[in-house]
Amino acid sequence: MWLKISILAPISLIVLIWGAVIFGEVSWEGKTTALHAQMQASRIPIATTSYDATAIDSLPEPVKRYFQAVLRDGQKIISSARFSHTGEFRIKESEDRWIPFTSTQTTITHPAGFVWVARMRMAPGVNALVYDAYVAGEGLLHAEALGLITVADIRGTPAASQGELSRYFAETAWYPTALLPSQGVEWEGIDDSSAMARFTDKETTVLLTFHFDSANLISGVKAEARYHGDLNGIPEYLPWEGRFWDYEFRSGMQIPMQGEVSWQLAEGLLPYWRGRVIEIDYEFTQ
Repeated sequence: MWLKISILAPISLIVLIWGAVIFGEVSWEGKTTALHAQMQASRIPIATTSYDATAIDSLPEPVKRYFQAVLRDGQKIISSARFSHTGEFRIKESEDRWIPFTSTQTTITHPAGFVWVARMRMAPGVNALVYDAYVAGEGLLHAEALGLITVADIRGTPAASQGELSRYFAETAWYPTALLPSQGVEWEGIDDSSAMARFTDKETTVLLTFHFDSANLISGVKAEARYHGDLNGIPEYLPWEGRFWDYEFRSGMQIPMQGEVSWQLAEGLLPYWRGRVIEIDYEFTQ
């Protein structure tokens, strides 16, 4: 009898753990599916359906050259982009420890919105599940261990919305028609290789500086103050920047296939996300 119990006990424990993991995955899938559905329900028609090359004549010179490099006259306006990434993520600012991740993302442009869903390998058999999103004017960040234990949950504050709308706007190099003036972007020249852009969605306005390389492509973006988190219960805003490279033609447009993002801390620049686009598909206006 003792032998039978000693054998059954570890088997029961394994079954219990496996059942909990499956339950966590199913629960997580339900949450992210609902979030995607909420974003899709918020979509509105796009008035301007194609890019008119004559409509950029009044823009700052580096911005004009960018659109001339990445778009062709008559390019249909992107209404949605779906892509997958692979890369690595720094889990603590105090440590130089990076963990691998895979992710999928769906972005819509009217209104601005995205849902990024990532799986990060914390240890063999242990995954952190994360979604980062901007949906219907609300910024959200949620993370769970194994889909069971919440380890981060930020949502429903003006600061969170500012941080996530900044991410949406910084990633427009992946859906470049969203940077056109017809899509609500206001441009102001800085010098021959950079310009400032302003974008507003609902009650949130974000400002980014775009830098262009010798090929007239976006090489980097910078926010002087992006929401970083709460410090003693008070929202903290820090300089933040992203870099892009390895451009390829996709659906007639030039987009970057690799990128890196960093916080500017007092002690220097701190990269925390490095990734590569594995696949990207677009939905265009009709």
